[in-house]
Amino acid sequence: MPTTPPSPAPALPDDPRNVSTPPADLSTFGSVRRLYPFVRPALPRLVGGLLSALGASLAALMIPQALKWAVNGPLAAGALERDWRGLAIAVGLVLVLGLGEAGLILLRRTLVMFPGTRVEAEMRMALFRHLQDLPIAFHDRWPGGQLLSRIMGDLGLLRRWLIFGVLQLVVSITTVVVGVGILVASAGWLGLVYLAGAIPVVVIVFRFSRKYRLISRLSQDQSGDLATTVEESVHGIRVLKAFGRGRDALETFTGQADELRRTEMRKASVDAGLMTSLTLIPEVTIAVCVVLGTLLAADGQVTVGDLVMFFATTAVINGPVVDLGMTLSMTLNARTAVDRYFEVMDARNPLTDPAQDDAAPAPADSAPAPATADPATADPATAGTVELRDVTFRYEDAERPVLEHVHLVLPAGTTTALVGLTGSGKSTLAMLVPRLFDVTDGEVLLDGVDVRHRTRAQVRAAIAVAFEDPTLFSASVRENVLLGVPDELAADEREARLHEALEVAQARFAAELPQGVETRIGEEGLSLSGGQRQRLALARAVAARPRVLVLDDPLSALDVATEEAVTERLRDVLRTTTSLVIAHRPSTVALADRVAVLRDGRITAVGTHSELLATDPHYRHIISSLEEDYAAHPHDGDLDDVEDVTAELTEPEEARP
Repeated sequence: MPTTPPSPAPALPDDPRNVSTPPADLSTFGSVRRLYPFVRPALPRLVGGLLSALGASLAALMIPQALKWAVNGPLAAGALERDWRGLAIAVGLVLVLGLGEAGLILLRRTLVMFPGTRVEAEMRMALFRHLQDLPIAFHDRWPGGQLLSRIMGDLGLLRRWLIFGVLQLVVSITTVVVGVGILVASAGWLGLVYLAGAIPVVVIVFRFSRKYRLISRLSQDQSGDLATTVEESVHGIRVLKAFGRGRDALETFTGQADELRRTEMRKASVDAGLMTSLTLIPEVTIAVCVVLGTLLAADGQVTVGDLVMFFATTAVINGPVVDLGMTLSMTLNARTAVDRYFEVMDARNPLTDPAQDDAAPAPADSAPAPATADPATADPATAGTVELRDVTFRYEDAERPVLEHVHLVLPAGTTTALVGLTGSGKSTLAMLVPRLFDVTDGEVLLDGVDVRHRTRAQVRAAIAVAFEDPTLFSASVRENVLLGVPDELAADEREARLHEALEVAQARFAAELPQGVETRIGEEGLSLSGGQRQRLALARAVAARPRVLVLDDPLSALDVATEEAVTERLRDVLRTTTSLVIAHRPSTVALADRVAVLRDGRITAVGTHSELLATDPHYRHIISSLEEDYAAHPHDGDLDDVEDVTAELTEPEEARP
């Protein structure tokens, strides 16, 4: 099969901790417009809420007109005795307008509350889905706290802006524009004077926007850094306590928290300056208008009703003018949140699935024959052959490749041990098989088909991986072990796989936990010992019954007796499974039918353990190094008993530290 060069990987976004300004090519409107695909389903209710809010604002602006008519009509000197009916109409009109304004405000809140929370939920699910799809290289570069602050804090801010800020901003601007238009049309010079006061307001708002946007971005990025520090400290609490470095962690956290506090103070100061200007300038303008209005009324150029209407209208306008400061701040914060959200959403995954027409058909059966079956009678269609053909791999921005021109064939149903000194590229090679990374050049073939010509779901249904550093989830033992088992399997089949996998991995300790296999093992499984976590991770790989099994030193944390028992059972399981075992211990090599030697990113020899001992000096050096290391550290202290674990897991959750 000819080599298909992979498409160049798109650049991942910079580490957010190095970002101090939002993208310069998008305006605030351009940024928030990117929310349209998420907002579109909720648009009818949001538009309804906006129209309700505008209606309430216009009702408020009509009240001064009713007052003007009442003062110039029924309340005019000598007219009250003759026009009680007119006064009643004026009072009734003001009451109707007031009730209408209140009802429209209630309608606005009812319309926008549900769609706002729905948009937030959809955006949160879309971001989490995208994070699951993004490559390992992305997650290696982005701190977890930054991602957490985006998926929680930023989206919460966007929800509040959608259901309140954007409506209030549009309503405030509309109210001010319509109100000033009424003043200019109805009050002549008084309206023009009030309009003149808007000029410095516009200048101040423009300068505020530029300055506040930068501070807002800095504040949200620092919040993400602080969340990262908390996350790392909580996950590493055992190390901090063991080395007595809790005070150092506190000092780091305190420094970052104080830096965030200073940024928030700067932001509050800029915001306060805007609020002061938006409050002071209109009040000064009104004071000027009071003097000018008095002179004009004395000269007979305006009526008392005109003055009542003018100042009542300015009272209605002043509220939205002051609100502009708050809604503008919220809008700029929302723009920053949108920018941060789409920084992640815009990251493209270079590990793409092939087009429908180019995709290779899925294997007929991704499961191997049962572990007890005779290999000679196993159906060849259920076995998997893996071939690395002239594979070269280089990490992004690395100066030289980690792997160069690697040729390696893993025949169906055989176990191959991969050995090499530290840094030779063993773990990297292992991650190329299930396509956790894509080769820079060459091909990785599964059953003769380039894995890039299968969907990632097909490849990973056929290939399971057990890493040296096991990752468990805050769920039950059952849920962790059956993670790779299809949900559509019958309950009895899932149960059989669970118990078989636990037995193969020598994880019988699970039955002795407080609730057996239903026991929740806590965040990252840290309530278990290292060897217990590793055995559950191994059981998870075995339960998936893959056609190809990649084991990255899965027994490193086990004691000698447990390792021997696991090895014996693994021999049965691996008889019908194509396996690649990364060996860091001499005993692991015993699992293999043959051994591949990796040296400086190249496969230098392949053969049986005996053949390589006799013919390859570098292999003898590797085995000698492994034996010396194992003699110094025979095991990592796995505690096969469960007394300590049971004690911790039986404590009430609120009593745990």
